[in-house]
Amino acid sequence: MAAPMSWRRLVQSMYTPAVAGVFTRISDRLFRARDRRRGSSVLLLAPLLAEADRAPRCLSKPTGSAGAQGTDGLHARFQWMAEHVPVFRVPGAHVHVLTSPDQFYQAMKSRIKTAKRRVVMASLYLGTGPLEQDLVDCMEEALQRSSEDSDMPELKVSILLDYTRGSRGQMNSRTMLLPLLQRYTAQMRVSLYHTPDLRGLLRLIVPQRFNETIGVQHIKVYLFDDSLIISGANLSDSYFTNRQDRYVLLENCREVADFFSELVGAVGDVSLQLQPDDSVTMLDGMVHPYKGNREDFSASARDHIMEVMRTARTQQGLLHHWQDSEDEGMSERERGDRDTWVFPLVQMKPLGIQVDEQVTQRLLRDAGADTTVFLTSGYFNLTRAYTGLVLGAGANYRILTASPEVNGFFGAKGVAGSIPAAYIHIARQFYSEVCWLGQQERVHLHEYHRPLWTFHAKGLWFYLRGQEQPCLTLIGSPNFGYRSVHRDLEAQIAIVTQNQYLQAQLQEEQEMLYMRSTEVSNSTFERPDRHVKLWVKLVTPFIKNFF
Repeated sequence: MAAPMSWRRLVQSMYTPAVAGVFTRISDRLFRARDRRRGSSVLLLAPLLAEADRAPRCLSKPTGSAGAQGTDGLHARFQWMAEHVPVFRVPGAHVHVLTSPDQFYQAMKSRIKTAKRRVVMASLYLGTGPLEQDLVDCMEEALQRSSEDSDMPELKVSILLDYTRGSRGQMNSRTMLLPLLQRYTAQMRVSLYHTPDLRGLLRLIVPQRFNETIGVQHIKVYLFDDSLIISGANLSDSYFTNRQDRYVLLENCREVADFFSELVGAVGDVSLQLQPDDSVTMLDGMVHPYKGNREDFSASARDHIMEVMRTARTQQGLLHHWQDSEDEGMSERERGDRDTWVFPLVQMKPLGIQVDEQVTQRLLRDAGADTTVFLTSGYFNLTRAYTGLVLGAGANYRILTASPEVNGFFGAKGVAGSIPAAYIHIARQFYSEVCWLGQQERVHLHEYHRPLWTFHAKGLWFYLRGQEQPCLTLIGSPNFGYRSVHRDLEAQIAIVTQNQYLQAQLQEEQEMLYMRSTEVSNSTFERPDRHVKLWVKLVTPFIKNFF
């Protein structure tokens, strides 16, 4: 007779994202008042309380932005972003668009090897294959060189990963980094962010492969001295070989690098610290993410992280007259060279930080008939707010998403193998709404195709009327979906540029991605390979907030 199954194993065997979705809906109705009662025992259920998107407010365009055409009007059109975030003025010639996984990988390796002061890397996880080991070996080489050369400043390496994803399995991100941490303890820091929403009973019963659906550290920043790469790509072999993403390298942009070093450091401060014996501890004075009070942790983390934003804005004198303060003291040639503006956007709703959401909504809201927006997401699952803005604005939209065969979950085992079908269902619902509203001439949906590759690119390109090249792009980790807005830690940058060469790079990047796509029509969803089983259609509304 088989041994009796423990209660924990029984719950784990029944747990799926669909079950979590049902629990979310029920919990939301029963415990909506939870946020108004500090210290409530219902905090154990906090991560599954899925808050619905509020209907976007209809705001008029700011004075002076509606008629701004061409690059001469960029200041007037986009200076409102400086009301929310710091802005860094950099030479467009220092910004380079990388186009392939190999370029991304080689750029990281070469810059790690030559780094003298700091290497800062934030990602969801670090893989365990030979390519990832080569990356770790590059860090070891740089650390060893630094320790042996007394004339060099001591190199510091700081790694920020997600706790749940980075701890999965016997071989994981932690085991990859432990030898370095043990050998270079004084120079090495590994921080593992743990969402405050995975706590109590929920933390005990959710299986390891599903616990990251509750929320993760999703920021992708790779920094080497005064240069950095902003991307949506993780540190894993497929992202170095055949998984298409986006990547932008900012070379010798010290102010931007300093900001992101401080930002990653602040998130690291409120994270669990990996120790040489593979244990984890919190820094003194920091609230524990799942043992401490949920609201205390979020408030403390929010203040700590937002202080980085406040300090940067104060130092730049950006609260008012940001352009004048930047131009003061510059020669005319220097002002001409610094023709590009970088706005860092951060979204951490579990901690009460919603900057990226606010800026993205404003961008979509202000996108009138004089603009064209190319928007891409590897996992197309727009929030209701974003969908309402796309369908209600006057801009022309070209939206690119993964075809089923290049979806990262295509061919996966178990329930995960049905996730591409769920995305088909979501895309069909969106396309049907476009058609129902008669917006087919303005909103176009495309699918990316590439044999033996997967698609993970996200972001947008913003074109003003009469311009053949984009003047603005968003690039970073957000997917414009529910998870990006409500569950995970995200960061991206808005780049506004007058530099024609950088605009040409962005245009080539956009064309490279869209040239491998086909436009969706009604006939697309009638094909046999687009058939979605009834149970997937029924379950999708309950699980779509988890991916």
